[in-house]
Amino acid sequence: MPTPVSLVLVPGLGLDERSSRRLREFVHGVVVRLPGMGRAEPVPPLDGLAAALRAGLPDGPVVLVGHSQSCQVVARAARDPRVAGVVLCGPTTDPRMRPLRVLARRWLRTAVAEPWWQVPLVLAQWWHTGPRAMTALWRTAAPERIEEDLAGLPVPVVVLRGTRDALCPAGWARRVAAAAPRGQLVELPGAAHMTVQTHPEAVADLVRTLL
Repeated sequence: MPTPVSLVLVPGLGLDERSSRRLREFVHGVVVRLPGMGRAEPVPPLDGLAAALRAGLPDGPVVLVGHSQSCQVVARAARDPRVAGVVLCGPTTDPRMRPLRVLARRWLRTAVAEPWWQVPLVLAQWWHTGPRAMTALWRTAAPERIEEDLAGLPVPVVVLRGTRDALCPAGWARRVAAAAPRGQLVELPGAAHMTVQTHPEAVADLVRTLL
């Protein structure tokens, strides 16, 4: 009898387990919080974050789900032999977004496309993690080239983006998916960046294809 595959979710920048609560109503999964992602602690280099994620993985095969800034950490940790698949929701490492003016413009375009009911939930999570850890995580992860971590990765990699997500534009998402030998791009019509919160059933359906 095959060993069941576990689902492991890593919150995005400043977020915690509350960001995937609705998703976990449709598909069971465990949340690994890391510095800058639900934990208000000093943020180590990306290798340290990936090591902390690997240390939190259960035994047996796992599917890793990263969201936004945590996609870099998930990609770096994905060579662990326990990883059977990867889902990257809105990876935000587009190098064109590193200048602050570009980041701010794209963030505003995305924010106005998000449902306003989730604003209190997001702000509560950001408050819990704190601006210091969030800023440190951005500075640590933003320069990393996620494509290099995905190159040669033998497991399925699904890049998921909302069609209204300016933080993860279509061209960049295609580039990330193409970096993985078994990569594919899936787009959610009408969704923006917070797909894990706003479109949990669609994300769950996608994740189940890898479990």
